[in-house]
Amino acid sequence: MSNNFAFAEPLWLFLLLLLPFFMYRYRKEARKRHVSLQVSRLAAMKGVKTWVVYARNWIQVLRWMAMALIIIALARPQRLWHEQKIEADAIDIMLVMDISASMLTRDFKPDRLSVAREMAASFVSRRPYDRLGLVVFSGGAFTQCPLTNDRRVLQAFINNIQTGRLPDGTAIGMGLATAVQHLKDSPSKSKVVLLITDGENNTGALGPLTAAAIARALGVRVYTIGIGTEGLVESPVRQFANGTYQFAFRPMAFDTKLLEEIAVRTQGKFYRARSAEGLKNIYTEIEKLEKTKVVTTALRRTTDLFFWLLNAAFCLLILELLLRWGPLRVITV
Repeated sequence: MSNNFAFAEPLWLFLLLLLPFFMYRYRKEARKRHVSLQVSRLAAMKGVKTWVVYARNWIQVLRWMAMALIIIALARPQRLWHEQKIEADAIDIMLVMDISASMLTRDFKPDRLSVAREMAASFVSRRPYDRLGLVVFSGGAFTQCPLTNDRRVLQAFINNIQTGRLPDGTAIGMGLATAVQHLKDSPSKSKVVLLITDGENNTGALGPLTAAAIARALGVRVYTIGIGTEGLVESPVRQFANGTYQFAFRPMAFDTKLLEEIAVRTQGKFYRARSAEGLKNIYTEIEKLEKTKVVTTALRRTTDLFFWLLNAAFCLLILELLLRWGPLRVITV
């Protein structure tokens, strides 16, 4: 029996085993009722048999088919519908990504921003029940996508992230505050910010620690991710009028104290990503820390199909009567 089809009263199907017996008895009795005519030569009967004769021999098939359909209908065939009702204690997550020119540094292949985009999009695809949003920042902050359940839309925004759309600089406080603004009225029990940056805060009207204090007051946890390596790296040093950059090797340092402080104050955690694989592992660990509680309830629904069989049986019986009392009618004298 298939998973999508079943019989509610399958015992009725045993009646199908009796049909061959009744068919045999009927044909046996029918031969007794027919009058036989003996002739001396077969040639005398040549041309006597017509299509009516053959048709009458098989007209009983319609009746037996109708009876078989009625028996199957008594067994109540049903189509099964399996549904899942999913109740998820979802988490609201805002991604806050640095898009300053330094994110084009090529210590990651092809650069930090490309890897950050790829990993963020992959992270979003693995959170089917959560609401997620996106804030980008450099010298200022901008909401690229508010909280949404539409992962495809959010991934499209992530893949379209580019540098140069905001004044250059690193306003970590502004980016964090903008994300917290979207989470403050959230009914979700868990509210999380994933902050990804490669630089030190050097601009913005609101300081990072002030934004962290606001996040803590509103129950928002902040996971900070510092991306990039120290030392001599190929990084943008100049931007041309057409928007392209000139690259050169220069020493870069990374101050982790601020990002650690933000994470500690909001009961989050600080991570350091020095490679694409390292960033991937960080996202995996965050997924384990921020698990979405999902309760799945299986629903089973059925649709009865017996009336279709009864309709078909009725049509076969009507057809048999029309043929028997129409073109296949026998006139006795």
